[in-house]
Amino acid sequence: MTRWTPDPSFYPSPREAAQAPAEKLAYVAAFDRAAERPDALAVLDTDPDSPEYGRVVGWTDLPHTGDELHHFGWNACSSALCPTAPHPHVERRYLIVPGLRSSRVHVYDTKPDPRAPKLVKVIEPGELAERAGYSRPHTVHCGPDGIYLSALGGAGDADGPGGIAILDHTTFDVRGAWEADRGPQHLAYDFWWHLNHDVLVTSEWGTPSMIEDGIVGELLLGRRYGHAIHFWDLAKRRHVQRVDLGDAYQMPLELRPAHDPTQTYGFVGVVISVEDLSASIWLWHRDGEAWAVTKVIDIPAEPADAADLPDLLKPFGAVPPLVTDIDLSVDDRFLYVSCWGTGELRQYDVSDPFHPVLTGSVRLGGIVRRTPHPGFPDEPLAGGPQMVEISRDGRRVYVSNSLYGSWDDQFYPDGVGAWLAKLDVDTEAGGLTPDARFFPRGEEFRGLRVHQTRLQGGDASSDSYCFP
Repeated sequence: MTRWTPDPSFYPSPREAAQAPAEKLAYVAAFDRAAERPDALAVLDTDPDSPEYGRVVGWTDLPHTGDELHHFGWNACSSALCPTAPHPHVERRYLIVPGLRSSRVHVYDTKPDPRAPKLVKVIEPGELAERAGYSRPHTVHCGPDGIYLSALGGAGDADGPGGIAILDHTTFDVRGAWEADRGPQHLAYDFWWHLNHDVLVTSEWGTPSMIEDGIVGELLLGRRYGHAIHFWDLAKRRHVQRVDLGDAYQMPLELRPAHDPTQTYGFVGVVISVEDLSASIWLWHRDGEAWAVTKVIDIPAEPADAADLPDLLKPFGAVPPLVTDIDLSVDDRFLYVSCWGTGELRQYDVSDPFHPVLTGSVRLGGIVRRTPHPGFPDEPLAGGPQMVEISRDGRRVYVSNSLYGSWDDQFYPDGVGAWLAKLDVDTEAGGLTPDARFFPRGEEFRGLRVHQTRLQGGDASSDSYCFP
């Protein structure tokens, strides 16, 4: 008789996940903006007792050039322990790594040597297009029944609609498009779910032609980027409701649902308001039998001398916060908000999700400020806190500084550089402190820019749970 035992990094509840051992390694997507060299997976040592702490200790080049690594994720996670999961025996060992520009999807095995991920499969653009009808793969989430992969474009040269493809947990073959009935959904970006309630949520950015060459002023001022979120029946794969935030609120991107599976609320970050350049955080929640959104955080633009601004912002005389990522701690207490334009990472206590309280703030970089890391006060920084990842116990936050190649070039035309910072969290009172020992940057990343980080054993944005 064969007996399957779950992966030891799977936990049935958020509370048990928060008690898990600390991560020893972090995986970072690194890309070559010029597309002349292969992109890579960089591996960082995150063990404070290690002599290599805070250093790049592993490096794996991709087989091609021009992929532009962006988001990536694990093949499996704690959702495999849900009662209806058909694959409780899968392991969290493979990284699913899409190329946002190339439409290739790479599968890397981290188990033989965690510091040297090994390429085991490449899903070519033709397979993704033929079997699912999509291109420009973006976000990866491991679900109980497969690997979910969002995409911004349609098949081949089609500029949309974007949507979600499903990959097999074991073979990594493309099964097909997830949607059975997409309703009015056309623009795509992020997705997440409330598993116990059979609800999936999606957000909107734009089609490939709207984003690949940078932000298009006419589209932004014309209010043509995404400004709605969508709710779906997860089991039936059917669109249920579109909720419009208002067309002034352009680009609702990252979705962060409550980790507590009994709850039906979550947060979405809006990059910019065309009326005043502010950014905002919205809460989705039930309103009777329907869904509603409520704006719970406003972050204003900061006045600036036009001479200090890139061409795109000179007419406005201000720096927009540009909220491009948010992340929610596993205990659902702290929400982290990256203001990539102003160079600020904010921490909010969202114990009452309708009334967030600002409890911490750290400045690094910024379009105008160029705030240095406190451990290296003589090094002005370009870029700003962008992608955010939180350890399962909520005590460590990792931020990287690049958004997307063409957008980096618009907002930081003198160069965005490459850096990744770790911040320690006061989990009792709130607050953030940069770790002076952990600040890989520059040539440690071999001239490549860095984007998303994944933590060995899981992190706050890669797992979902079915038990409270």
